[in-house]
Amino acid sequence: MAVLEPGTGRRAVYGSQEHITASLVKVNILAALLLRAQREGESLTPWETSTAASMIQDSDNDSATALWRRIGGGPGLTDANKTLGLNSTQAGPGSRWGLTRTTAVDQLALLTAVFAHPSPLSEASRHLIQTFMDRIDTDQDWGVSAEGSQWQLKNGWLQRSHSRRWAINSMGRITAHGSTFYVVVLSHGSPSMSHGVSAVERAARSAVHALCSTPPPVSPIIR
Repeated sequence: MAVLEPGTGRRAVYGSQEHITASLVKVNILAALLLRAQREGESLTPWETSTAASMIQDSDNDSATALWRRIGGGPGLTDANKTLGLNSTQAGPGSRWGLTRTTAVDQLALLTAVFAHPSPLSEASRHLIQTFMDRIDTDQDWGVSAEGSQWQLKNGWLQRSHSRRWAINSMGRITAHGSTFYVVVLSHGSPSMSHGVSAVERAARSAVHALCSTPPPVSPIIR
């Protein structure tokens, strides 16, 4: 897990292990698409915009596959991540974008690129991603939002075929305890989706509470 309070710069990280992203990578795919449009001096087409909305808000997999192809698949994602500062993220093989591997620190870097300034993403690009993350379907309102009174998030969940265990991930910007936090929780090995969601929500609460209970500028160690 990783948590940052951008107002003070306090940050805490627990664990450096790589995890598969599942649908969490959809934010990364959209960021890559927007970076490409910026380089070409263009805006997203109406089709790209509506497909991106479905990919983030509904977590639609067909939309993600279409935009994965649009950015050039794994090589396109890798190229974008050099600009975004995601140094430990490995794109999934072929069309299997959900098997992209990442770390909590890298996803915290992605959240910072989406929500903070300066950023490789333009103001218009950041606004678009933020808007979609603010309109997540109600049945996906779980994860880091458990600790916030306001939130913008994206979740990922996938049952592994070989072990039947679940990878459950959540990240986003939340408002809690009178402050703003960027929070990332990655997990694997849960026996059920509900078990994984509960674990992620407990971790998110613990991370924010640890940061809130530590006077700035010291960052806590999360255990």
